[in-house]
Amino acid sequence: MKFTKIMGLVAGAALLTTTAMSTAHARDQIQIVGSSTVFPFSTSVAEQFGQKTSFKTPVVESTGSGGGMKLFCTGVGEGTPDVTNSSRRIKESEFKLCVENGVTPVEVKIGFDGIVLANAKSGPVLDITREQIFRALAKELPNEKGEMVANPNKTWADVDPSLPNIKIEVLGPPPTSGTRDAFVEIAMEGGAKKIEALAALRKADKGAFKKAAHAIREDGAYVEAGENDNLIIQKLEANSNAFGVFGFSFLDQNADKVKGAVVNGVAPEFENIAAGDYQISRSLFFYVKKEHVGVIPGIEEFVAEFTDEDTWGEDGYLADKGLIPLPDADREAIAESAKAMAPMSF
Repeated sequence: MKFTKIMGLVAGAALLTTTAMSTAHARDQIQIVGSSTVFPFSTSVAEQFGQKTSFKTPVVESTGSGGGMKLFCTGVGEGTPDVTNSSRRIKESEFKLCVENGVTPVEVKIGFDGIVLANAKSGPVLDITREQIFRALAKELPNEKGEMVANPNKTWADVDPSLPNIKIEVLGPPPTSGTRDAFVEIAMEGGAKKIEALAALRKADKGAFKKAAHAIREDGAYVEAGENDNLIIQKLEANSNAFGVFGFSFLDQNADKVKGAVVNGVAPEFENIAAGDYQISRSLFFYVKKEHVGVIPGIEEFVAEFTDEDTWGEDGYLADKGLIPLPDADREAIAESAKAMAPMSF
């Protein structure tokens, strides 16, 4: 059953409670939704889990972090997902929705990922700063008087003469994506802080600053390309002058097709992200519905597989997929918390 088709369900008669959802009648296959960035990692773990155990291989859907959270927090019952992946931490509003609907999330941070601005191997080289990213993609920019006006930059060279003299065209995720959330918070907002007029606005009115810093232009320079990062890769191959925004893992897996831009003098490479030198990076998570543990078979065992050193450790198979491992002490603590299915607090 596709969870993307149950958005219309509401808590109530359509949702079985934990009590009613007896083991005898429960689903016998874990259902996972959420982030397109975490999708390849979760899929790899699901496949290993299916091969190593007697449980069925979990079904993993890429719905985007926001879409996954909405489905996950809908309520309790076998018509709702057991796990949601996220390329950002759960928002306070989402956590409250979960609680209101009887859902107790168990948070598991799995590692780090960089967000890259990439283009085809045959395309121009981009060596850029976060301020230049903001000036290229912001919906509005301050003019000489400090007034916010529509972004006038048509080419990268308009942003800075050192950049390629080609049309600004960036394919990226929609607002429901955790990658989009992280990109505007880390890259766009980070760049906005470097602009004097916006730095002053931040001191005077943080709300107004955030609104300006997070607003991406809607005139065609930024194209919402959906949650399918593989589709973005295909479009970049077809248009060597276009750039795409997605997670480092997809750059790593498609290194024969695309290359990442250098940002603030640092290349998007595994070692640079792990060391904290690459400035556009974020944490990755998945969330388990505690009410489904012991009801839907295999959830505890799936979590154990995900948090095993051979999976998420420095030499684990997820590192080969592009996941940047957490520090040793963090992995140990998180694995223990996950094993105990400790409810998160916001």
